[in-house]
Amino acid sequence: MTAPASRAHHPGHHHQQRRDDGERPKGASSEDDSPRREPAGSPPPPSPGTTPWHYILTALMFLFILSLFFQQVEEPGGMRELTYSEFKENVSQGRVDRVTFSGNTIRGRLKPGTAYAADQQEPVAEPAEGESAMVRRFVTTRPEVEDPELLGLLEEQGVTVEAESTGASWWARALVSVLPWVLVLGLFFYLSYRMQKKMMGGAGDGGPFSFTKSKAKRYRESNIPTTLEDVAGVENAKRDLQEIIGNLAHPERFEAVGAKIPKGVLLVGPPGTGKTLLARAVAGEADVPFYSISGSEFVEMFVGIGAARVRDMFEEAKKDAPCVIFIDEIDAVGRSRGTGLGGGHDEREQTLNQILSEMDGFSGRENVVVLAATNRPDVLDQALLRPGRFDRKVYLELPHREAREAILRVHARDVPLADEVDLARVAQRTVGFSGADLENLVNEAAMLAGREETGEVTMDMFTRARDKLVLGAERERGLDDAERRVVAYHESGHALMAWLLPEADPLDKLTIIPRGRALGATEQVPEEERHNLKREYLLDRVGVMLGGRVAEQVIFDDVTSGAESDLDQATQLVRRMVCRWGMSDAVGPVALKQGDEHVFLGQELGEGKEFSEATAKLVDDEVRRIMEEVEGKARKLMEEHQDDLERLAETLLEEETVSAERVRELLEED
Repeated sequence: MTAPASRAHHPGHHHQQRRDDGERPKGASSEDDSPRREPAGSPPPPSPGTTPWHYILTALMFLFILSLFFQQVEEPGGMRELTYSEFKENVSQGRVDRVTFSGNTIRGRLKPGTAYAADQQEPVAEPAEGESAMVRRFVTTRPEVEDPELLGLLEEQGVTVEAESTGASWWARALVSVLPWVLVLGLFFYLSYRMQKKMMGGAGDGGPFSFTKSKAKRYRESNIPTTLEDVAGVENAKRDLQEIIGNLAHPERFEAVGAKIPKGVLLVGPPGTGKTLLARAVAGEADVPFYSISGSEFVEMFVGIGAARVRDMFEEAKKDAPCVIFIDEIDAVGRSRGTGLGGGHDEREQTLNQILSEMDGFSGRENVVVLAATNRPDVLDQALLRPGRFDRKVYLELPHREAREAILRVHARDVPLADEVDLARVAQRTVGFSGADLENLVNEAAMLAGREETGEVTMDMFTRARDKLVLGAERERGLDDAERRVVAYHESGHALMAWLLPEADPLDKLTIIPRGRALGATEQVPEEERHNLKREYLLDRVGVMLGGRVAEQVIFDDVTSGAESDLDQATQLVRRMVCRWGMSDAVGPVALKQGDEHVFLGQELGEGKEFSEATAKLVDDEVRRIMEEVEGKARKLMEEHQDDLERLAETLLEEETVSAERVRELLEED
C-alpha cells in the first residue's frame, strides 16, 4: 500500500481526485486519432459517391420518372384538340376512322386522305408527302351528361370503337407501390454505410452490411514509431514482455527449442500507467502490424454483431501474422458470465464466447499475440484467464520516484526548461501521480509559460501547475476577514501537528488561498514512498487530520463544518486499522469484511454478515476510542504550543502561503 503524494488539509474537503488518462510521450502515435493503415497494394476504399447503392438509387429514380413520362406521351405525330361538337360533326360527315374511349377522354384518328392543317379549322384533303405538316389524330373530352346518340352515330358511320382502362398499367402500379419502400430502404442502407465509414475513420470495405466488419484500427510496421525507449517507469513490465517481442521478431529461435508463443498477455494496472503505450511499443519494437480496438466497440444492440466483428478481426490478423492485437478495456466484454444483480447480457456473452473460441483456435505457427488491458482484473471471467488464453499477466503500478523522474524527462523533451528546474524535486513532490498525470503536469506548466510569454518553463510554473491539478484553480472570489481567520487557524493546526508528531510526513507548504472547493490546504510530502505502514505512523497521520478541528476548539472554543472531510478520512483510516489490519487489541488479529465486494458480479449477493452485532458494536466502540485518544493527544500538544499556533496563523494571514522553510523559521524561534 502506498502513501498519498501529498495530503492537503483544508476546511470542507481534504483530498482531491485527479483524472487519469493513458501515458503517452510526445510524438507517439495515438490509436484514437490515426487513420487506419491498409496493406500496400490493396485497392482504395470506394468513395461514398460511387457505391453500387448510389447507382441503384439513381436507376430507380430514373424508372419512376420514365413511368410518369409514358403516362403522358403517346405515339409520335402530333394531336389536334377538338370540342365535343366538332368531334360529333366530323363523325356525322364520315371523316373519323376510329376512336378510343378512356374515361371522359376520347382519342381518335381521321380516315386516310383527310387531315388538319396547322392553320385550318376544318379537315382538308391530305397533301402529298413533303408539303406542310398535317395532323390526322385528335382528342376531345366527353361531357359529364350522357349522350345516348353517340354510340349509334359511331356504328352508323362505321367507326371502329375501342376502350381502355382508366387505371395505370400493371407495371406502373407495381413500380409506384414498391418504389417508395425501395427508396426508404436504400436511403437507410446508404446512411448506415456513411455512418459506418465515419465511425471507422473513412476506411473499411464499404457496403451497407459492413457493420459486421471489425472496427479495429490497423497500423503497419512503418507507422508505429513507439518503442520501449519511449516507455519510462515500467522496467519490470518491459522485462516481462521481452520474450513476446523476441518471439514476434524472431520466431525461429523459439521454434528450434520447441517453445510456443503465449497467445494472450493481460496488462493490469491503474488508469494512466501506460498500458496502451506499452502495447504499442511491443508492436513497434518487434516491427509487426498492430491492431487496436476497445472492448466496448464489440458490443452492439443486435446479438451476434460483436461476435461477427471478433471473427473478422482475427481473420484479418491471421493474414497479417506475425502481428499484435490490442483490446483496451477488455472488462467491457470479458466480465463474469451469468452472475450478478444485473443478470447477463446476450450480446456481451456471445462476444466473449467468440473471443475465447478464436484464441483456442490459434495454432503455434500463426504467431498472433493478443494484448489486453484492464484496471479491473477482479471482474474478468475465469475462462478468459486460464492458461492457453491469457497465459501471462503483466502488472503496472504507479511509478516510484526514479520512474516519475524518467517519465518527466520523456514528456519534457520538447519543452524548454529553465536552468533552475529540478525534475528530481518535481518527481519527489508528485507521489501518487500516474504517467498521464505527469504528462498533464508538464503540459500545464508549458501552458503557463506560453500564457506569460517567458519562453521557458520555470520551477515556479511546475509548482503552480501541480497546485492546480491537485487543488484546483484559484477562486475569483476570496473569503471575508472572519472566515480567513478561521481557515488560517485551521490550517495552522494541521501544520503544527505535522511539525510536532514524530512519525508525521514533513510539511511542504500551507495556504489559505481558496482553490476549487477547498478553502485552504496543508500539504505534506513524504521523504520516502511507503508501502508498509506502521501503527504509530497511521496514528500520527490521524493526529494531523484532526489538528485543524482541535485548533478551532483551542482558539475559538467552537468547531466549524470545515472539518467534515478531515473527520471522514480519519474515521475511514481508523476503521481499516481495526477491521483490516488487526491494529486493535480489543478486536484482535482478525479481518472483518466491510461489504465492499461487487454485488453486480454476484460476489456478495446472498452472503451473510461475517461477524455478529456484538462484534460490530465492539468495532464502533474501538474506532471511537482511538479517535478520542488521538484527539486528546493533539489537544494537549496544541495547548502546550498555543503561542506557536498563533504565530503561525498570523503569518499565514499576512502572507497567505507559507513554505516549509518559513514554518521552520517561525517554529524554531524559541
